[in-house]
Amino acid sequence: MHQRRSPKVAEDSKDLTKTRGNPHIKSMNANAFFNILHEAAAAPSVGGKGAARGEHKPGAWQILPLEGRFEIVYEDSRGLWSTRVLDARELRLGPGRTLLGGIDRARGGYRGFRVDRIRRLTEEAGPRMKAGILDWLLTRASAQKRERAERMRSLACRDRSRKHAA
Repeated sequence: MHQRRSPKVAEDSKDLTKTRGNPHIKSMNANAFFNILHEAAAAPSVGGKGAARGEHKPGAWQILPLEGRFEIVYEDSRGLWSTRVLDARELRLGPGRTLLGGIDRARGGYRGFRVDRIRRLTEEAGPRMKAGILDWLLTRASAQKRERAERMRSLACRDRSRKHAA
């Protein structure tokens, strides 16, 4: 048997769909870190379109290249702790979570680890951290980005000077 809803109920349900995006309720990503990412993605850049220009769609994952070998103590979804050695490749920033991705030496193959479940991170011949892991990884990724950009600039200058000399 098919039930009919009264016109009043239909109107109320339409109103509910309009209020889902309540601007007074902040999402999990509405903190200082994600605001900085949003502003950086929205900033104009030279040439290119879309992702090449740094535009970031809300809800899309942003990937930051990250290199290094880390030993991590990780807590899985069941609450079990394990120690892993990871050759890091990237840091993925997504809606509500951040993943550290790389090659897991013991298990073989690419794995992604939620940063909020990493209980301790030790860089090979470096510091051991139990707190502030996400901040440290972000700082490390941005420093490596600057180093790569500087390397590219120096290679471009060297190539230009060789062309002028020839």
